[in-house]
Amino acid sequence: MPFTTVAGERLFYALVEGDPIGKRNLILVHGAGGDHTHWSAELRRLASVNVYALDLPGHGRSVGQGRTSVDDYASSVHLFVQTLELGRASVVGHSMGGAIAQTLALRQPSWLDRIVLVGTGARLRVHPLILEGLRPAPAEDLPTSASKANLEAAIDTICRRAYGPSTDEQILRNGRRQLLDVDPNVIYADYNACDNFDVMDQVRDIKLPTLIIVGSADQMTPPKYGQFLHEQIPNAQLVEITDGGHMVAVEKPTEVAHAVARFLEIP
Repeated sequence: MPFTTVAGERLFYALVEGDPIGKRNLILVHGAGGDHTHWSAELRRLASVNVYALDLPGHGRSVGQGRTSVDDYASSVHLFVQTLELGRASVVGHSMGGAIAQTLALRQPSWLDRIVLVGTGARLRVHPLILEGLRPAPAEDLPTSASKANLEAAIDTICRRAYGPSTDEQILRNGRRQLLDVDPNVIYADYNACDNFDVMDQVRDIKLPTLIIVGSADQMTPPKYGQFLHEQIPNAQLVEITDGGHMVAVEKPTEVAHAVARFLEIP
């Protein structure tokens, strides 16, 4: 489980090497408040490709500061690829990670082959009550039981909306515990970055091969978000996974891995 230093920050990534030549690389970019564990073993162990599941700065086992905008996170991923000298790579992004993937595709860096957008949209508005609940107490104030209760309530709301109706209770508990372990400043900044993300007038300019994966039961980025992307991005492919919620990659790991493998033409 390696680390690398990117622009002075020590970033963690889980790597499973399936292509010793190094010509086929896949980067998995998690969503707001997430980390590399939001990607299933099935996806991280795809055959014939090197899979890098990155912890963004300030997330999971990575150190450094969380970012305040999707643009800044996209720059971090770009520098990560350059630091590892990957040459060419594809990006799979979930939710905020999907916003990062869209941003990279619009920038058109020479290393980017194709993108997979999972449970995301061209615009990612966040309910004001969730944002307010996630907002940390001012630095000059000591945390209060009220602010902690607001944070826990906001995370409970996120978890209720993030998972489909058939999700195992243990997955729900793990998801809630993981979010509660995130630095409150980081998770608030992530959701605020999502709320400010909007490329609805630009996604038609994405020219890369694109796969869009949506869960039919996603309450946070409903299937209509994916349908919009499908209509706007030339020659994009759309896969809808039955009963999948917003965390479809965790809930339906086999279906998501198969869809990505087909898209990447992995035998």
